[in-house]
This record gives sequence, structure tokens and C-alpha cells, in this order.
Amino acid sequence: VGAAQPFSFVLCAAAFKAAVLIQRWYRRYVARMEMRRRCTWRIFQSIEYAGEQDHAKLQNFFSYLMDHFTPSSSKEQDFINRMFREEENLESEIYCDYDSVEVSDTYAGPHLSFPLLPDHATALLETFKKNQQLHAHYVLKLLHETRKHLSQLPNICHISTCYSEEITVCGDLHGKLDDLFLIFYKNGLPSPEKTYVFNGDFVDRGKHSIEILIILFAFLLIYPKEVYLNRGNHEDYMVNLRYGLTREVMQKYKVHGKKILKMLQNVFSWLPLATVIDQKVLIVHGGVSDVTDLELLAKIDRHKFVSVIGRKKKSIPLDANKSSVGLRTSRSSSFCRPEAHCASSVSDRLELSKRVQQNVQEELERYRREAGLTRPKGTDALCRGSACVLHKPRPSPGCSLNIVRGGGCYFGPDVTEKILQKHGLQLLIRSHECKQEGYEFCHNRKVLTIFSASNYYATGSNRGAYVKLGPDLVPHFVQYQASPTAHNLTMRQRISRVEESAFQALREKLFAHKSDLIAAFKRYDKDQAGLITFSDWVTAVESVLHLGLPWLMLRPQLVRSVVNGRLEYQAWLADLAMEHRSQEHIQSSLLETIYRNRSNLETIFTIIDSDHSGLISFEEFHQTWKLFSSHMNIELTEGGICDLARSIDFNKDGNIDFNEFLEAFRLVRQA
Repeated sequence: VGAAQPFSFVLCAAAFKAAVLIQRWYRRYVARMEMRRRCTWRIFQSIEYAGEQDHAKLQNFFSYLMDHFTPSSSKEQDFINRMFREEENLESEIYCDYDSVEVSDTYAGPHLSFPLLPDHATALLETFKKNQQLHAHYVLKLLHETRKHLSQLPNICHISTCYSEEITVCGDLHGKLDDLFLIFYKNGLPSPEKTYVFNGDFVDRGKHSIEILIILFAFLLIYPKEVYLNRGNHEDYMVNLRYGLTREVMQKYKVHGKKILKMLQNVFSWLPLATVIDQKVLIVHGGVSDVTDLELLAKIDRHKFVSVIGRKKKSIPLDANKSSVGLRTSRSSSFCRPEAHCASSVSDRLELSKRVQQNVQEELERYRREAGLTRPKGTDALCRGSACVLHKPRPSPGCSLNIVRGGGCYFGPDVTEKILQKHGLQLLIRSHECKQEGYEFCHNRKVLTIFSASNYYATGSNRGAYVKLGPDLVPHFVQYQASPTAHNLTMRQRISRVEESAFQALREKLFAHKSDLIAAFKRYDKDQAGLITFSDWVTAVESVLHLGLPWLMLRPQLVRSVVNGRLEYQAWLADLAMEHRSQEHIQSSLLETIYRNRSNLETIFTIIDSDHSGLISFEEFHQTWKLFSSHMNIELTEGGICDLARSIDFNKDGNIDFNEFLEAFRLVRQA
């Protein structure tokens, strides 16, 4: 026995050592996985916010053109009005048009009659689960009835937990129909006992935006006291041009898509801006600022904010004495001149954000005067009023412009406390930002971000969530993952897949700025050997992309062309080019330019394509290039523009599609 006792102690000691080693290894493994996950998240968010900056810059470019363009004829002025103006009187044009859209006998989908009944909503859900469509006649009629209902609602809706056991609040859905189905499966359909608040950003990015709108609008009409919809920054026709809703509607409703889009534009403008539960919980899409005033927000004429980004333009006077189209200044935009893109800086973005905020403030001041309100002290402060769909919380105190996302402001915990105390509130619920767990508290748990679109960036990138509030107003969360694939992956597999998608997107971003990167690298390559240090690589890449990423940590995944501890940057960029050269005959510089500007070019093409047919006429092309060539200081004669239009019309159908439009961009860029 005495001999066996020391032996047992030896075994125990070995077992403890093994357990400690395993535990240490596992902790390091989890730490590495967490670091990879955080880096991946930073990549996705930085690229997303950079895209939003590009959209704001494009809108700023159009605003600049409109401020400085002088039409030389009534035809040019009509073209500009049609291309850039928001329609002043949509009501008279679109609301009685659904009767002209006939439902054919071959249509096998649901038939809606108004007022809607719960069975209609159930039929819609079953139809969309089968990937079928609702007929355009019923879509238009539904939008017409929705607009009538929304126009009767206040800017801020007030609801109470006295009439239902729980109120469910959902965040961004972004066209992800599977997430909405899963929410209804887990939580139940809207009903007199089940109240829902959907906090904006129903559309864009996902593939089923129009289906989500149809479902939400149907339940809104069936249960007007139990379903509430707030407006988000994506309920905006200018944003829809870039992020997918416009394209989706035109693909699914080719004949009547334009009518549907016009009605959606007006319906969006009537969506309420906020919801308040029991006078204690404020629900708004973005957040608040240091001068947020709910009394003012309740009185503004919200439907005049057709686009939160753009401003409504005054009519451009036609100067009959000027026979040439011109700009009153030679300033150019970084979009139209890609070679100047590397000159963008923080100061440029700050100036852009100030201009966007000023546009919103001009409208707000007019509505303030119409409401008979006096200007409160501090109205020159940043981030006012109706930009509530764009604001974002931050840990540090104060309020400042959000130059990262191109609009709105950052607000600190002191701002939250001030606004909550001012209006007797205890909690602010917002959305607007993807969160890895679907929700996140900040500001001493007084601000809650809820995001309901799972797999937002890639499969497995994040969970979706919704929050339920009872009479005690204590939040209860339900998280979910709508993708069956993500459930079957281990943590390592999930992170690896998401990481792969993130680095692919980052490589595309690097490739799109190849010329700028070469110029930046050469500034550090003093001896012109084609080699730079990794610290110089980090500095140069950040100076061009402005993504704020930990480049040194990301380097092993991005860089393999190493010579004696230094980067052979020409070989590295050549590898990037080979990854993205889909057609051998396309020159690398052109492909780079198209990668960089494709989203902007698609948005421009969609704006020019006023009937959303996917084609622009020679006349529209002619007027557009006269406008752009003036701004870009490109000398193109009338005959030159006509020759250009004919040369890129490859199929000779008298119209220009998007691929042909890209060809025009290439030819002018080469010239």
C-alpha cells in the first residue's frame, strides 16, 4: 500500500499537468479565434462604411452639378428635371393607376381584397415561401392603401403594454426574408395579442426586399393597432438606387416596376420616424443628437423628406443668353477623376459630411418656421432633428459629425442621459448597425441596438435578434441563425468561411486602388528597387484606403511576395490583378477603374434610365455626357457624343445598356 500511494500521487500530478496544458492550449485557441473574428468584423464594417461614404460623395457630386449647371435649352432643363428632381406631386400621378393593371386568368397567386383579412396575410406568407410573386395589380393596390393609412399616423407613434402582454421590437431586416419567417415562427404572427415594432431598414442588400415590404404592409393594414413601422435610412429612393431595391423591383416586375417604385418612394416618405412605449422607451432607427427635440420631431412635415440624403432642389433658371452648357467653377470631383481619388483625406470627408448635414438643416429650419416654432439655443450645433435615422452611439462624451458613414452624428453617454431625462424616458432602442450577437447595450445599458438580419455580411458572420418588452419594460432577447448551414459548422469552420469572404472583399478593394497604391509605394521606394518595408506598406495602404484596419496583423493573409523581409510590391499587385481579371482582353487599368466605380456607375445609369427599363436612349446619353463632360473638362463635340453613342451600341438597337455604358466610360477615360 505504501508503494502504491506515491504512485497514485504521481498519476494525479500528471493528470493535473495535462489538464493545465489542455486548458492553456484551449484558452490560446479561443483567443486566436476571437482575434480572427474581430479582424474579420473590422474588415466587413470598414468596407461597408466606405461604400456609404462613396454614396454620399456621389450625392454630393450630383448636388454640385445641379448648383453649377446652366441648361442651354428647355429640352436640357426638362432632362435635368426628369433625371434629378423629386416629383412634386406624386399623388395625382400614381395612386389611381392600379385599376389599369389587369390580372390575367393564368395568374395562380393570391388575390387580395380590401379591407385585408388575416387569411390574406397567411396566403402571402405561403406564396413567398414557394418563391412565387404577388401580382403587380395587388402590389399597387396594397401600396395605395398603405400610403393612406400611414398618412394618418403621427411622426411619433405611442403604444402601451396595457393592451398586449408583450411588445416585440425587430431591427434591420435588409431584404432577408428567411429571418422574418424565423421571427414569426419563433414569436408568432402579429395579432391582437402580439404587437410588433419594426425599426426600419426593411429593404436593400438582401434578395427579398419587396416581399418583406408586402408582408409588413399587409399586417399593418390588418392590425393597425398592433403593427408599427419606423423609417430607416434605407427607406429612401436614393439609397435604393445603389443598394438593391430598385434593381430587385425592376427584375421581378419588369412591366409595372416603375409604378411600384414611384409608389414606394411616396410610401417611404410617410413612414413614422419613432415609436414610444409606455412613455418610457424611445424606438428610433439611428439614435439621437445633443439637440434632439421630440416635440419638434412630432411637428415636422415628414413626407417632404423624400430622401434623407438628398435635398429638394429649386427649379434651375434657364438663361436664354447662354448658348453653351457650362459650370461656373472648375472644381472637379474625385469620382469623375479616379486618378485624383488618392487625394481624399479626412478633411474632405468632414467637409462632405458638413454639406450633407447642412442640407438636412436647411429643410429642418423651413419646417420649424412652418410649425411656428422659435429656434432654440444651440441650433448651430451639429446633427439636428430628422437625421435620427443616421445617428450612432459612441463611448466618449459629446456629439460630433459621423464622417465614417457620411451622415448623422456620433452621440455619447452624456447626450443619451440628457435626452432621456429631458423627455422622461428610461431606454433608447435603435438599430442601424450590425451586431455579432444580434444586440448590444451601451451607455450604461440605456441604449440598446437591435439587429434582426442574421448572416448579414456572410454565412455565419452574425446572429439576428429581436427583443420583447412586457409591462415591466425589462428586455428579453431571442437570438437566431436563419442559415441551416451555419448551424452545422464548428466555430473554426464558421470563422474560416467568414474570414475568407472578408479577405476576398478586401482584396477587391485593394485591387480597385492599384494605381494609387503604386504611387504611394514609390514614395517609400527611394532606391527604386521595387521593395518596401512592411511598416511602409502599412502606412501607404492606409493612406490610400482610409479603412482604419490593423494592416500589420492582416499582412500574412494578404502578402506573400516577400524578399529578404521586404515586400516586392509590383509582384504583389500583379497577383491581385490576376485574381480579378475575368477577361484577358480587358486591360488592368480599365478593370481597376470599373471595380472602383462600378457601384457609382450603376447608380448613375439607374438615375439616367428614368423608366427603369435597363436601357437609356441616345438622347438621354447625349444630354448626360454633355453634363458630365462639362464637369470633367472633357472636350466632346455634339458630333463626338453622337459618334460615341453609336460606337458603343454594339447590338445596334438604338439604346444603350449598362455594359455598353461602361464601354463609354472606358473610351472617354482612355482619351
